[in-house]
Amino acid sequence: MAAAERSPSTTAPAVKTVPKPAAPKTAAAAADKPARAKAQAGLNGARTQGQWIKLVALLAVGAVAAAGILVLAARGVTTLPGVPAFLARYPGEYQLPAAAGSGFPWWAQWTHFMNIFLMVLIIRSGYQVRTQQKPPAFWTPKSGGKKISINLWLHQSLDILWLATGLIYVVLLFASGRWTRMVPTSWEVFPNALSALLQYMTLDWPIENGWVNYNSLQQIMYFIVVFIAAPLAAITGARMSEFWPKDAKKLNRIYPVEIARAVHFPTMLFFVLFILIHVFLVLSTGALRNLNHMFGGTDVVNWVGFWLFAATIAVTVAGWYAARPLVLALVAKPFGKVSSR
Repeated sequence: MAAAERSPSTTAPAVKTVPKPAAPKTAAAAADKPARAKAQAGLNGARTQGQWIKLVALLAVGAVAAAGILVLAARGVTTLPGVPAFLARYPGEYQLPAAAGSGFPWWAQWTHFMNIFLMVLIIRSGYQVRTQQKPPAFWTPKSGGKKISINLWLHQSLDILWLATGLIYVVLLFASGRWTRMVPTSWEVFPNALSALLQYMTLDWPIENGWVNYNSLQQIMYFIVVFIAAPLAAITGARMSEFWPKDAKKLNRIYPVEIARAVHFPTMLFFVLFILIHVFLVLSTGALRNLNHMFGGTDVVNWVGFWLFAATIAVTVAGWYAARPLVLALVAKPFGKVSSR
């Protein structure tokens, strides 16, 4: 009888403890799902607004610290034996041929405006093509062909206008004899470019006389932008576009699309970096005079070039906000069919 009474008491706890281990496992599994989802979101690059602010602030502080270190290091280099003599021998520029001329003709001012307007919209539309998973609309050529997103249509259309502008600029550059301002004509360009770079890094700007002659570092960078980076962007962009012949098997083996994709985006980043540095130096080395050179066509220091530059920025901002699906659809319709899917 005692044994019978102990039997229920000993078995009861075992029955009660059966569900207990299962409950924590179920809760843990449920809690683990959001954790995995959150980790996956992190792997996909998703960040909250606060995380982006912290990242940008951290990058800004790091950039300022790195710039300060570079300035101190550059100033230390100028005190080393032989460096002052090197800077005296190579002031940062060399004498150009007489045919180079001076000033900025009307077509140089016009292409400055077009480059600002087109490059901003090209970079914006290119970024949208790269990141947007569901385009707001699609475009199909009238003659038939593959349907593409409206953003890709905008990107390729702007590319064509940009290339046409660049072609006109290069033709007039060589026809006018001013090509020697952009293309190095002496080996002295390299030591002078090094001298100019060192002067920039010490915050002791090299002599600025862009109306007559660029310093050698500017000349090399402008040459790279016009004659290397721009053609590279065009060649890689054409390879990825719908205009490229897809059935040319031998040509596609020689020039795979993977190579074009691997080069095109870094080329865009190069343009972004160049534009940021270029604008910073234009504004920090005599803004009114430089803007008059680029937009006003005069070496006089007044506000004409500034207001023309301000108008250029206003037009570019207007183009940025106008590049919306509804407006793009109206512009694209005469050239093909626009649809929502």
